[in-house]
Amino acid sequence: MTDVRTPEADPFEPAAEPDDREARSRDQAGGSLGLVGWLKWGWRQLTSMRIALVLLFLLALGSVPGSMLPQEGTDPAGVQQYYASHPALAPLLNHLGLFNVFAAPWFAAIYLLLFTSLVGCVVPRTFRLAGSARALPPRAPRHLTRLPRSAEYTTALAPAQVTEVAAKVLADRGFRLRRPADADEHWLSAEKGYLREAGNLLFHLALLGVLVSVALGGLFGYKADRLLVQGTTFADTQSALDEFYPGRFVTAADLGPFTITLNRFDASYITSGAQRGQPASFDAQVSYTAQPGGPVRTYDLQVNRPLSVGGAKVYLIGHGYAPVFKVTDARGQVVYDQATPFISGSSGNFLSQGVVKVPDAQPEQLGFTGVFVPTAVEVGGVLESVFPAADNPVVSLIAYAGNLGLNSGVTQSIYQMDTAGMRRLTADPQLLLPGQSLKLPDGQGTITFTGYVPWVSLAITHDPGQLPALICGIAALGGLLVSFMVRRRRVFVRARAAGPAGVAQTTVQIGGLARTDASGGFEAEFASLAAELRSAHGQAAAHSQPEGE
Repeated sequence: MTDVRTPEADPFEPAAEPDDREARSRDQAGGSLGLVGWLKWGWRQLTSMRIALVLLFLLALGSVPGSMLPQEGTDPAGVQQYYASHPALAPLLNHLGLFNVFAAPWFAAIYLLLFTSLVGCVVPRTFRLAGSARALPPRAPRHLTRLPRSAEYTTALAPAQVTEVAAKVLADRGFRLRRPADADEHWLSAEKGYLREAGNLLFHLALLGVLVSVALGGLFGYKADRLLVQGTTFADTQSALDEFYPGRFVTAADLGPFTITLNRFDASYITSGAQRGQPASFDAQVSYTAQPGGPVRTYDLQVNRPLSVGGAKVYLIGHGYAPVFKVTDARGQVVYDQATPFISGSSGNFLSQGVVKVPDAQPEQLGFTGVFVPTAVEVGGVLESVFPAADNPVVSLIAYAGNLGLNSGVTQSIYQMDTAGMRRLTADPQLLLPGQSLKLPDGQGTITFTGYVPWVSLAITHDPGQLPALICGIAALGGLLVSFMVRRRRVFVRARAAGPAGVAQTTVQIGGLARTDASGGFEAEFASLAAELRSAHGQAAAHSQPEGE
């Protein structure tokens, strides 16, 4: 006979501590807790799993603006463009810290609260798990038929033999056993599935490790950007970087002493079909040295194939065109002869804008604002680029003369020019093909468009928390799988003499329960185990019968 009944309390959970019960009763009664009582109550709330999940959700929710809006730490130009496109909304978003989410005080507060909550939740559970790993199963209940799973049968074995045979069967199945200290009692407790709690604890410890790894990267890592024109070299120093975003404990001395030279960059695009103009491949051939005086090595830098050097990773994140200009001033001297990076805008097909500043020109400084068109086509009197490759390169320039304002003490972007102190030399934009020159009026000089070279944008990152975060992430997944797949279950066996005087007959009761069995399976496992115990008892009874009976 099997009697199924749901227990009123979870037998796997320890009894509540007296002080906890008193605190709850005072809370329910509305009594005055005092400062210490309120602190204890607040700590219990903060370290509860419910609050930890809420904080984790808030952390994920707070990260959404960091992926949707341009961030000052990674895309300052995008932030400026957002200000220009949304002049009313951008100041409000900036006031809320949404352009620098991961450095905002509110994000740090959520992060620290989540970290504290996990520490307060995980550390006590670690000690409890360590204690439960050494603890024996509880005593067998007196009425096993009241458990969720139970079975009962009789055997010719003595009660002591019943528990001995059951102990061997359960031990072979990996159960931890407990037997009575009194030889007159005949019961057996067995428990299995301790790994479930270990997996649950591993998940929380790994989640805590992910948070520590992220903090480690934020404190000791750095990010930097560098625009590199083909044929040029840069060293990983703060002065040579275009943008440098160090962690709180990072200084310029922590940068890797490597150098990188862009030897060649090739980009190919789809030339036909619905995806015409979409990129097909990007390939940057670079040479680098890991340290001054070290051997020169080459590397094929591609998207999602970074270069690892000097403890940092160098990623290829963008590219463009750098027209080459040669400028002679009114004296006939060459005062400018180099490639000038132009930055592509939102119009597509690498229609790029840039400026040429010539502070050494005499008798007046010269400046040019221009547009580089890779594949130029005139549409309705407007010059447009119809393909990203430089199939028909044209540059459009407007010339200025006067004071560039470079010595005013105000920092200027290399991609913008302050024309407040200058006068315009050309009324309309002047178009130049490669090799063509523009002679400036009043004998101010000449500018020649000699050609173009590509440039690439490199992102240099050093994140010491990246590998620990990956390991912790894998450990968290493993712990979650273990906690889902392993069931904590207990099996109890009781043997009582039931036959009349002089007749060897014993009643065997078997009971079992599982902590969680949402996916099912324990019912079948218990039935199989009960059948195995009954068979083992039957075989043992057959072997114990005297011959001839």
